[in-house]
Amino acid sequence: MREVSVERLNDGDVLAKEIYTSYGKILLGKGVVLKKPYIDRLKDMGIYSIYIEDELTNDVIIEDVISDQHRFDALKAIESSCKTIQSDKNKDKEIDIKESVSNIVQDILFQKDIMISLMDMRSLDNRVYFHSVNVCVLATVLGKGLGLPVEKLNDLAQGALLHDVGITTLPKEIINKRGPLTKEEQEIYQTHTIQGYELIRKRPESSIITAHMAYQHHEWTNGKGYPRQLKGTSIHPLAEIIAVADFYDCLIHGSPGIPRVLPHVACEIVMANAGVRFRHELINVFLRHIAAYPTGYTVKLNNGETGVIVGQNKGLPTRPIVRVFEGKVNLKQVRVVERDLVEERTLFVEYIIE
Repeated sequence: MREVSVERLNDGDVLAKEIYTSYGKILLGKGVVLKKPYIDRLKDMGIYSIYIEDELTNDVIIEDVISDQHRFDALKAIESSCKTIQSDKNKDKEIDIKESVSNIVQDILFQKDIMISLMDMRSLDNRVYFHSVNVCVLATVLGKGLGLPVEKLNDLAQGALLHDVGITTLPKEIINKRGPLTKEEQEIYQTHTIQGYELIRKRPESSIITAHMAYQHHEWTNGKGYPRQLKGTSIHPLAEIIAVADFYDCLIHGSPGIPRVLPHVACEIVMANAGVRFRHELINVFLRHIAAYPTGYTVKLNNGETGVIVGQNKGLPTRPIVRVFEGKVNLKQVRVVERDLVEERTLFVEYIIE
């Protein structure tokens, strides 16, 4: 399979990975032949790109770091939790996301080497919840890389899943905006950390540490974040981890006031914020687990060749394995060559072809 921008889809392309609704139901199944109405619907839903079948890359399998079932269980859990937290009618109803959190932590602990390469296909109607689950996964991977014990990873994952509960109280026109926010919109948006803190801490079953993760995930290590301009060691260590995961996911999928960028650009931006937004140690560990050029993406190499990323070199996220196709685009005439950029040191990826 390979990734392709929705804008470049052709009538007759075959879907290689299911697209789900926010409730975990299949919207379009694997193997569906895409017709113009489907393609137009994907555009309307705000989905940027999908995976399609391709005979030259049919052996490429792109796996999530957690199971589909556990991802959608977490989506349901965070949606239910947000509604419970906000509703006065349900103020005595206990929030139970522990099982979902434990499943995510166990999935990640089970894997020896993690290189996150899978994009998610989120639509406008489920963006906040998909973001929350992604941040939970990314933060847990970072926490594991930092050597946190299981009980801390569970605390971290729970805080990450609930970190943006305050956003769901904001006007939808702000939540869905991707262009620059006005000063007034920015002020409203920044209240989500305080809103989240207040909502969580009022629940007797919620930990005050979980509330502080929601409160502090936009603080910067240099003291220029919000809402309290905390600096350095004044920021809770688990909130620091969530901040890195939140920032990266906002970059690659877009967020209020933040336009979407490609993964390798997001990695550069995250790296540039080491010592500014985040501690150097966190960035060094985080970027070792993120594929700058995700598997399935089409790229142009500096020697002029075009190919598809078919594999990753663990610990070297900018040096993937690229399958290059030489000759005519005809299965009987094409010559396939694989370039391992660890071995071919003069080669590098110039850009991703969307």
